[in-house]
Amino acid sequence: MHAKLTVIYHSTCAMNSSSSAAISDGTSRTKILFLGMRRSGKTSILQVLFNDLPVKQTFYLEPTMRVAKHYIDTVIPLEIWDCPGNTTVNTLGASLADFSTIVFVIDIRDLYQHPVSKLVEFIVAACQINPDINFEVFVHKAERLQEDDKIENFRQIHERVMDRLVDESPEFEQFPLNFHLTSIYDHSLREAFSRVLHKLIDSLPYLEELLNVFCSNTASPKAFLFDTSSKIHVATDTSPVDQATHNLCCDYLSMLNSFGPLYRSNADDPRMSRFSPTQAPTPPPTATTPTPTYGATPAGTPPLTSSTSPVPPPSKPHFYPSAATSLSPSRPGTTLTYHLVTPHLALLALLPTTVYDMRRGLVEWNVVWFREGVKEIWESGLRGGLES
Repeated sequence: MHAKLTVIYHSTCAMNSSSSAAISDGTSRTKILFLGMRRSGKTSILQVLFNDLPVKQTFYLEPTMRVAKHYIDTVIPLEIWDCPGNTTVNTLGASLADFSTIVFVIDIRDLYQHPVSKLVEFIVAACQINPDINFEVFVHKAERLQEDDKIENFRQIHERVMDRLVDESPEFEQFPLNFHLTSIYDHSLREAFSRVLHKLIDSLPYLEELLNVFCSNTASPKAFLFDTSSKIHVATDTSPVDQATHNLCCDYLSMLNSFGPLYRSNADDPRMSRFSPTQAPTPPPTATTPTPTYGATPAGTPPLTSSTSPVPPPSKPHFYPSAATSLSPSRPGTTLTYHLVTPHLALLALLPTTVYDMRRGLVEWNVVWFREGVKEIWESGLRGGLES
């Protein structure tokens, strides 16, 4: 579930739908198509989100000259196609039916005529092939304008796109097109991509229900399930998302990611192993059993008829770090908590300080059950994917 980015470049004419259905490991991936004009910010979005590229270094990114496939392992396996600015429906090299979502990036200070025309072209073509495809518009580089100009430009882009769609056909009057105001300089980009991702997660209702139960049992006003690497929240409870709270959680997660590698669990220290009350006694050197071995062996290696296998050492207990910080020195106050749920997913929740201080055992108990629920949902999804 770790948000890991792998980029493979292909010639546009060499791509086809069969080659992109799965990569070498055989994983079936949900496809997202990233479109936009040249220098609209498509590549910088992906690099900042999934490759942790410092914002200042985005100035040195080269323009995308050919389609790049980005293989991203997050809560669901993704395959994102980063396309050059001159890509059209005919030169894409794949059917639009292969994609679950199309994200179109528009520079908020760009001339609107060409990007709007291109967006409408892809919407009309995609709806003829795959009416269920999700369309998202990122009105990007919002940091360049003052607040009033930003809102006005956003409104104009929205109106022009919808007017052009109605001119194409009256059926597009109620077309579900989602617009997001984004920037790589704040957390609006992560919030927008989280909303894109939510529509692709089949288990989202179950994750939301787990978060609702956690909030109810711990008096938490808000809780998020974050991908720790990309800082995208893959689920949240059903209460409205407050932008300030979301930004605070992202900043706290960034801080923990920065300082986390400096620490490690005592369970990894062999000097501490002799103090572990659950450690199994070391078997004597003669405690081995011959085990017949069947099957093929590498060329040039004689087949083994038996092997002497030592008793495997006891498995290390899983280490789930947690942290908390007080957001207000006054009472009653609020505490922001962090609990690792899986190696790459973390629960961040706001809790009343009195609840966290006086009933921390209850909070930890609910975290344990939340972790078990997420694990069961994840394993059920894997079994369902194998069966299908």
